[in-house]
Amino acid sequence: MPNAEKVKILAQVTKDLADADAVWVMDYRGMTVKQEEQLRKLVRTNNASFKVYKNSFTERALRDLDMPSMNAILSGPSGFVFVFGDPVASAKAIKGFIKEQKKFEIKGGLLNGTVVTADQVKAVADLPSREELLARLLGTMANPMSSLVRVLNGPAEKFVRTLQAIIDDKAA
Repeated sequence: MPNAEKVKILAQVTKDLADADAVWVMDYRGMTVKQEEQLRKLVRTNNASFKVYKNSFTERALRDLDMPSMNAILSGPSGFVFVFGDPVASAKAIKGFIKEQKKFEIKGGLLNGTVVTADQVKAVADLPSREELLARLLGTMANPMSSLVRVLNGPAEKFVRTLQAIIDDKAA
């Protein structure tokens, strides 16, 4: 019979999985307390949280939520980054942290109810951020309007240049 502490932990894991838009799993073997604090701060600024749970609790919570199993990913020590919002920003943050520390690795994750591999998480990290995509879209939408304004401004600009040339010619 499970004790009260295990039931409480399982409930927390289930809540985290249910609330998260994405979950990145990383091998945190050899991580110092200072590095863990640094990682927690880094992901917190990207609307995510880093937690360490036993793999068995995570698998049980996934089964309870009817989510796909991550057995292939959940071997050895696993740290979980629960993403609440834009998954690209948190994936970029983790990728940068791992590149800086040079000893941890991404094992995979869960995105939109689908298990993803480490390479797919890295591909998500290489995507442009939401803000950058919106800026590109806005630029693309504004470009035809800018061109139209330049075309409409052409005759008036030509008229002003002609007048200026006449004034310069008369002054000389």
